[in-house]
Amino acid sequence: MIILSKLADYGVIVATHLAAHPDRQATAAAIAGATMLPRATVAKLLKALAHAGLVSATRGAAGGYRLARRPGAISVAEVVAAIDGDIGLTQCSVHAADCERTNYCPTRPHWVAINRAVGAALSAISLAEMIGPLAFAPPFVEPRMPARDTLSLMDEPAR
Repeated sequence: MIILSKLADYGVIVATHLAAHPDRQATAAAIAGATMLPRATVAKLLKALAHAGLVSATRGAAGGYRLARRPGAISVAEVVAAIDGDIGLTQCSVHAADCERTNYCPTRPHWVAINRAVGAALSAISLAEMIGPLAFAPPFVEPRMPARDTLSLMDEPAR
């Protein structure tokens, strides 16, 4: 199973919450309450998102956080990278020095292409697309009604 870190997952939740209200500033406490995430975790995520330039912060009594760019201009990949760093499915594809098999592993070159594909997929989805609950659901196709002649035949009693 390939899975994002819990923090990256929560980062996408926080960023998506901000994307749903792009003209409004929200405090870390308000975001934590709305997303049902721990306040300390939300504060940590907002700091990382601000450091990456995805979120802007305003201090003071009327302060809070908001997206630094419009939701359609921020990709899920940017949010994940702000929290977890480079997107990589294997340790060696991101930190080659950490793997003792780097020099002779036959699969290492292929992971680079796979990482690029995953990164491209995450880059193709913006926060604006993440707002809608059915953003990825297939379109609903209205069932076709039988032709009128067929209905009339079905309604006649059997002889």
